[in-house]
Amino acid sequence: MTILEGTVRENYIVTDIRMEENITRRLEALGINSGTHLKLMNRKKNGTVIIKVRGTRWAVGRDIAVGIEVTPGEMEENIHGSH
Repeated sequence: MTILEGTVRENYIVTDIRMEENITRRLEALGINSGTHLKLMNRKKNGTVIIKVRGTRWAVGRDIAVGIEVTPGEMEENIHGSH
């Protein structure tokens, strides 16, 4: 599924990014690539999604959100537990 189809306030892991190479490179520069943990914070009526990646919130337009494939997952800090 894509992040656009995700549930708000749920955690996801990016499995694939399917879009133009220049946009893929830009997302990678922002730290969004395969294996990245993110949280869907909000979804706007125009299709824009607000995601949280490594403590930073990003607004991603619908045209890009439909190219970010995800699977449900936990946030990184929850995986390692507290020591």
